[in-house]
Amino acid sequence: MRTKFFVVILALALLLSACGPAAAGQTSRTLNVNGTGQSYLSPDIAYIYVGVHTENPVASEAVTANKTQTTSVIDALKKAGIAEKDIRTTNFSIYPSQQYNADGTTGGTTYMVDNTVYIVVRDLQGLGDLLDSAIKAGANSINSIQFDVADKTAALKEARANAVKDAKDQAQQLADAAGVKLGDIQSINFYESTPVPFTEGKGGGGAAAPQAASVPIQPGQLTITVTVSLTYTIK
Repeated sequence: MRTKFFVVILALALLLSACGPAAAGQTSRTLNVNGTGQSYLSPDIAYIYVGVHTENPVASEAVTANKTQTTSVIDALKKAGIAEKDIRTTNFSIYPSQQYNADGTTGGTTYMVDNTVYIVVRDLQGLGDLLDSAIKAGANSINSIQFDVADKTAALKEARANAVKDAKDQAQQLADAAGVKLGDIQSINFYESTPVPFTEGKGGGGAAAPQAASVPIQPGQLTITVTVSLTYTIK
């Protein structure tokens, strides 16, 4: 019985010794390539901060004036086609500002009131007219105009397909040049760079706002970039 057990152990040891070096000596030959794909989009939506700034030595009067102007601005925005759900108050503040005389001595205190609304414009065709209407209604601060694309699904799909095609083309070219054949794809990694809303200028407060609004609005173009990394086995 002991002899039989010894023979089984010996046979197993021989089998492992025969397979071990071969398995250890096997290396996987691979080819890794990176492909880039892009797609271009025309903005179809804009985000804007529109504000009203008022000043008065009496705090309550500064607030009252601001309330009147802000109400007029919101009414003008709605009349221009902005839905109520696309108008959101993002800031309301009141703060004192110490005034100084020409000789450097302290004068009275002026109260500053700011009321800012964040609006979503879904019709860029009338954006210039909308800004003009808001300013005429009392808006005197436009912080930024950010252009974006509401639905990027199709553009992302296109960019991904372009990136994969670019990677495959490169892999085939390299394989042909090296005299090897491509095997199966072993891994796929990708990175997407979606565009951040593009900011078109920055309007100031007071008298600067009408000048900013009179400039023709150019939405420009946004770019989505996808990078794909493919790893092939090679034969």
